[in-house]
Amino acid sequence: VQLQASGGGLVQVGGSLRLSCAASGDTFSTYFMGWFRQAPGKEREFVGYISWSGGSPYYADSVKGRFTISRDYAKNTVYLQMNSLKPEDTAVYYCAAKYSGGGRYTLQYDYWGQGTQVTVSS
Repeated sequence: VQLQASGGGLVQVGGSLRLSCAASGDTFSTYFMGWFRQAPGKEREFVGYISWSGGSPYYADSVKGRFTISRDYAKNTVYLQMNSLKPEDTAVYYCAAKYSGGGRYTLQYDYWGQGTQVTVSS
């Protein structure tokens, strides 16, 4: 399984970005796709996840109402739409895949993408 995250960049406070995670190498119908982020000097933290097969996404409280996770079956891609960005959202964002079941912890995930930098400037 390979995961390729992209879409990061520099954005001003209150702005928006959409991250993409392109998945390949398996049939993902049973997978859960997660997003995590890691700020300098901090541990990697959970952002949210979505089931590839259906159901509502699940979000960390810190991003609920601002971030939206979605999927495109035809493109084997998961998206993280980030709105109303704050300086504290600055981090490297990672997508991850978990074979079955949702999870909030990094150790629960089987595969990781390389990360994409998001910087929110004030």
